[in-house]
Amino acid sequence: MDLLEKYLPKLTVAPIHALLKEFKVQLKIVHERKTRHGDYRRDPSGLHHITINSNLNKYRFLITLVHELAHLVAFQKYGRHIQPHGVEWKHTFQKMMIPFLRPDIYPSDLLPVVVKHFKNPRASSDTDALMSIALRRYDPETDKNYIFELPYGSRFVASNGKLYQLGKRLRKRYECLELDSGKMYVFQPNAQVTLMKTNE
Repeated sequence: MDLLEKYLPKLTVAPIHALLKEFKVQLKIVHERKTRHGDYRRDPSGLHHITINSNLNKYRFLITLVHELAHLVAFQKYGRHIQPHGVEWKHTFQKMMIPFLRPDIYPSDLLPVVVKHFKNPRASSDTDALMSIALRRYDPETDKNYIFELPYGSRFVASNGKLYQLGKRLRKRYECLELDSGKMYVFQPNAQVTLMKTNE
C-alpha cells in the first residue's frame, strides 16, 4: 500500500491494492523504458507479473496499471487465444476503468479527455494525441517537445537517439528526414523529441 501511495491518486490506492491482491499480481516498478509504459506476463508457474515505469505521473500510472490488469482479466475470462488488444480486452479495460472516472480522482481539465478516450480505448494511450497532451501537463518539467509544436524544418533528436529534420504534415502524422541515412520516416504528432538549437 505504501508503494502505491507514491504512484497513484490517493482515492485509487485501496481499490487497486485489492485488485492486485485478488489476482495475486506481483507488481514491479522499473526505470523508464522507451518503448512501453508497462507490461503484463504470466510465467510458466502461472504467477502474474506487471511492470510499470517509475517516471509516469499518477494519472498515467493509474491508466497503465489498469490497462495491464485488463490483459490478465480478459485472458482469464475469454482464454489466451484472444487478441491482446482486441474487443475482449477493450470491453474489460473500459469496465475496469469506470469506477476511476470521477472528478474526485481526475482534475477537471483531464477528466473529459480521459472519459472520451475510454469510449474506444486504444492499445496505447500515446496514440491518442489529445489524451497524451492532456496527461503531459502533469508530467515533471522536461526539455522535450511534441513534434507538432516544432517549426517546419526544425532538427530534433528522437527517442532512438537519431537526428531528424521535420518535414511536411501528412493527414495525421509528420514526415521527417533522418539526416544520417537520408531516409524519410513518419512520426505521430505527439511524439516527444529534443529540439536541436540552431547553433548545435
